[in-house]
Amino acid sequence: MSTVIEQAVEARLVAAAPRMPTIPATLHYDQRDPFAVRMSFPAPATLEGVEVHWTFARDLLSQGVENTVGDGDVRVRPYGYERTVLEFHAPEGTAIVHIRTGDLRRFLHRTMVLVPAGQEHRHVDLDQDLADLMRDAC
Repeated sequence: MSTVIEQAVEARLVAAAPRMPTIPATLHYDQRDPFAVRMSFPAPATLEGVEVHWTFARDLLSQGVENTVGDGDVRVRPYGYERTVLEFHAPEGTAIVHIRTGDLRRFLHRTMVLVPAGQEHRHVDLDQDLADLMRDAC
């Protein structure tokens, strides 16, 4: 069984212009980092022209399809029944995207099958994480 889940999603960028262009994005989950989800946007979809990755709590995404959550760099909230809004706040500005809630639920379901909520601690290798931190500190 694979320890990594990737799922392509279609994001609709909310911009000042009346048109909302669709951009590709990828949701990524790795059993070795069980608390986190990564969302990637390809270079052509970003202002800087480089691929951008946002990493945030799986719990944030899971709760955000039902309720408004987040008060930091990433905020998530439902937008009607069919869409979920993700806001990404950075010093350069804010990006707001709409994603189909069904796509997010499918992704979350797959992650929960791999690592059930509340069982994340069983997949964390504290010895390896500490060794990595110590190596990086030198």
